[in-house]
Amino acid sequence: MHVLTTQIDAASEAYKANVAAMRISLDEVDAATALAKLGGGEKYVARHRERGKLPVRERIDLLVDREGWFLELSPLAGWGTTDPLTGGLVTGIGVVAGAECVITANDPTMRGGTLTATSVKKQLRAMEISRLNRLPLINLTESGGADLPRQAEIFVPGGASFKNLTQLSAAGIPVVTLVFGNSTAGGAYMPGMSDYTVLQRNAAKVFLGGPPLVKMAINEDADEEELGGALMHARTSGLADYLAEDEVDAIRIGREIITHLRWRKAGPPPHAVTDPLFDPGELLGVAPADIRQPFDVREVLARLLDGSRFEEFKPLYGTTLVCGWGSLGGYDIGVLANNGILFSEESQKGAQFIQLCNRIGIPLLFVQNITGFMVGTRYEQGGIIKDGAKLINAVSNSTVPHLTLMVGASYGAGNYGMSGRAYDPRFVFTWPNHRIAVMGPKQLAGVMNIVTKGRDPDGVAALEAQVERESTALFATGQIWDDGIIDPRETRVVLSVALSAVHNGPVAGTSNFGVWRM
Repeated sequence: MHVLTTQIDAASEAYKANVAAMRISLDEVDAATALAKLGGGEKYVARHRERGKLPVRERIDLLVDREGWFLELSPLAGWGTTDPLTGGLVTGIGVVAGAECVITANDPTMRGGTLTATSVKKQLRAMEISRLNRLPLINLTESGGADLPRQAEIFVPGGASFKNLTQLSAAGIPVVTLVFGNSTAGGAYMPGMSDYTVLQRNAAKVFLGGPPLVKMAINEDADEEELGGALMHARTSGLADYLAEDEVDAIRIGREIITHLRWRKAGPPPHAVTDPLFDPGELLGVAPADIRQPFDVREVLARLLDGSRFEEFKPLYGTTLVCGWGSLGGYDIGVLANNGILFSEESQKGAQFIQLCNRIGIPLLFVQNITGFMVGTRYEQGGIIKDGAKLINAVSNSTVPHLTLMVGASYGAGNYGMSGRAYDPRFVFTWPNHRIAVMGPKQLAGVMNIVTKGRDPDGVAALEAQVERESTALFATGQIWDDGIIDPRETRVVLSVALSAVHNGPVAGTSNFGVWRM
């Protein structure tokens, strides 16, 4: 297999400028991440500890294996919205008793762990990851339920969480819920629809209607413990499978449950792992400071793939789409990576390559830096629509796991053809320099200026500013259009974890694609 080379000169002024620009973007992400990890703030974290409770990330630290790992997902969900950062919910993938599991954990220091619209989207995404990748789901629950003043945003979509719990169980994917405090109203169905439940004595409160609602509904003066306490559910209702003495005991029991599952991966095991020949730390300066400036995506692959080995497919045809085979973290993968705009040749090449990877059952990694499909009379007459449709057809119907990494632009239908969020990749990760929109802000402003015949320059300028703001990596991750912004230097580690996760399920391709317009 061919070994990639590099043209990067880390001592050059261009490379240093790229690093400086990336650090500025990364510093902004790091600042937001540090803020998110503060939870509800010093006052509420202190109050939480005074009640003998552990902060949410300390609960997770106790749950995951000491020699394992935890990859937090969507840590900046809610950025740019009125919802709290993280949405008051921490989600991620971690190793628990040797098994890779999806973990969701309410942060009760943030509005009592109540669910906002962001929380609901994030929770549903975590359940989707659990289902698609056949990963056990562990819920660390302490929540006051829905944020009632915003119930209109939450009630209808939030109902899917209960459906998802039962469907996970029906699919043989275990759901384990540890309850440390309130789990009220609709939240009571979280333990109610789990395979295993652990309730903490003198802390867990699980009821459909708390004392105020019971008083209003049937004029009964109810005691919290008798109504929904952990001991009652362990002795009387049968909702509790295990009664824990404290938080640490609840987490211990949760780990024991995962142990007795004897969980085994259904996908093929990894090969031996070899490091790339080139330093992954140099990824900090690979992408140009100006996102409109192209760069050779092979420089990224040379720092991601095992041994920097890459068997390129059709290297002389459709050259702005780099396709080929390699391995990452010991797992075989097929790669589709942008080296420029998509023409007809690139679209045909990509569609064929996706079919080949499905035939041999190999996951696909899409590396996006794309402004879209080519436009213009020559290309329309040459069939760019039907050729682009072939690529989108192949992406849409491919059944091998897709992972998507965004290292630059992601504009227009190029996002779709390269397995953007709407095409259900198993994971989507972005670099801090990433930009995503229907088209670039300047192009959009120019189009609008032509359409309006220059009659509304102020409106066009305002729209350009809006698109510029709404196309940033931070805005996108705030909307949960991806699973997190990552430091470019950590890309290989993050993708290795994601590939390991997808191999919990079988990896199988298909030959069933839609009609091809030839």
